[in-house]
Amino acid sequence: MSHSTSSAWFLFDNGSVRAESVLSLRRVAAALGDRTSLPIQAVSLLHSSNVDPEALGGEPARLLEPALVAHFEEFPEGEAVLLPLFFGPSVALTDYVPARVASVLQRFPRAKVRLAPWLVDPADDDRRLAEVLAAQVRTVARAQGWSRPKVVVVDHGSPQAAVAAVRDHLGRQVRALLGGEIEALAVASMERREGDAYAFNEPLLATVLRTPPFDRGEVVVALQFLSPGRHAGPGGDISTICATAMAEREGLHIRMTDPIAEDPRLLTILAERLAQARECK
Repeated sequence: MSHSTSSAWFLFDNGSVRAESVLSLRRVAAALGDRTSLPIQAVSLLHSSNVDPEALGGEPARLLEPALVAHFEEFPEGEAVLLPLFFGPSVALTDYVPARVASVLQRFPRAKVRLAPWLVDPADDDRRLAEVLAAQVRTVARAQGWSRPKVVVVDHGSPQAAVAAVRDHLGRQVRALLGGEIEALAVASMERREGDAYAFNEPLLATVLRTPPFDRGEVVVALQFLSPGRHAGPGGDISTICATAMAEREGLHIRMTDPIAEDPRLLTILAERLAQARECK
């Protein structure tokens, strides 16, 4: 596939202060580039520029807005396609990115920016991401020798109800896919903002792991997280919540799935989202 040097393609996440998150994003971008024959660049919205470059093979992490500016300084009438590595319509995608893009386009009014769709739309019947989560659950159960474990699908938690709706949608799909292979399934958020206005994030993971039947026996915590980091990485917040629950209950055994950004099946969805953005005129 040929492409113009005046075009740029950016795969972006929210960002992390953990090197493993940046490195994961780069691997996904490289794999997606191999699949699409496009030079996909890995960038973050925030935070990642604080990671020590020595932990990143000597290559500093890049942020989206400066990367866009650098591209349009070279190609003032060029184009950029932005591909979000996000499950749903977080405030980063509905507010922050449009505002930053508008600021960039004020400087480069002849440039063009296209924003690809996020990964999951509860209005359609696409089960591919749920199939990834279900496969991860099966992998953990098989490795542990567990039969019919209980499952908790957990996301970060969001101030946006539409993001919680994505989690609930994936939970329903995973429950249907696993069927009789599991005893029960719940959805949960890692954390939430205070106040009734954010109650759609309930229940919290810490609460579910103290509530029957998820407070005993064998439980797989299915991470609805794309990359490792402060929350989903080794020694992260989710791991701490699970360890605390097990310390409180002798008969509770919890194992977590891996983040899913590097699952090959996700690349197919990302390639489709990229194509959708490129088709928009």
